Amino acid sequence: MKTRLLKFAGSLMLIIASTVVFAQDPPPPPNGGHGQNNNQTPGGSAPIGSGIALLLSMAALYGGKKVYDARKKLME
Repeated sequence: MKTRLLKFAGSLMLIIASTVVFAQDPPPPPNGGHGQNNNQTPGGSAPIGSGIALLLSMAALYGGKKVYDARKKLME
């Protein structure tokens, strides 16, 4: 009973914390905010394609290592 109560309390704390943590910045001021003289989109032109590729390759390597270790353990 005590462990169920602790699990429930922990889950409840995580749910409440996750709703409180998500906060947004106020919208940018009109007429080219962000310190620019012209009207640019918020965030500029930051490339995210290479970051996604890096993240996917690291995830594939990690998964491959897990599979390799699991097969190695089965062979023993």
